[in-house]
Amino acid sequence: MMAALLLVFILILSCTLLETRATYEAKQAELEEKEQIILNQQSQIDTIVGVRGDLIDALSKEFSGNDLSVKVDAQSGAITFDSTLLFGYNDDKLQDSGKTFLAEFLPKYFSVLLGKDFSPYVAEIIIEGHTDTDGGYMYNLQLSQNRAFAVVSYCLDENNHFLSDSQLEELRVLLTANGRSWSAPIYAADGTVDMQASRRVEIKFRLKDEEMINQIAEMLEETK
Repeated sequence: MMAALLLVFILILSCTLLETRATYEAKQAELEEKEQIILNQQSQIDTIVGVRGDLIDALSKEFSGNDLSVKVDAQSGAITFDSTLLFGYNDDKLQDSGKTFLAEFLPKYFSVLLGKDFSPYVAEIIIEGHTDTDGGYMYNLQLSQNRAFAVVSYCLDENNHFLSDSQLEELRVLLTANGRSWSAPIYAADGTVDMQASRRVEIKFRLKDEEMINQIAEMLEETK
């Protein structure tokens, strides 16, 4: 009787150990799978970040050593123009001086973004108009939108002849005009709004895989 009970105990213990081992191996396989997912996704993020860094470097190099006085933001790659360079005060019509500047600036800018090294990654090129905080929000929203639209219209005007047909075709898909009113003012060192600096037009880009980064971040959170 004791021998039979001992045998049953041994069988139960063996089954338990086998189940424990199987559970351990399954968990280990799951962990290894998650680690591989994380490694693959981290590699994608590194590629995206690398493209952005290379693109910003290329833009900075393109505009260094010329008289355009263009500054490329080291983090975002955005370029900001004082609105007085392009427009008269409270006006949304491009000045002749603004057209002259854009005719020199735009071919250089688009030669980088639409070049073979970066064009496959660019999802959108955004022209943003910004105003100071003087006046109503809706009035300034319309003004900033009209200014952004004026720059986009100038970019896509076939009569300007500073962009190739293929560049114009690509830009018709990529270009967006946004008006921001005074929603994103520039502040002076003393904390007050810098009215002149706030009146500006910005040109920036969005990469196709930036949305993927957000998705990857969510997936990584789920794998924890």
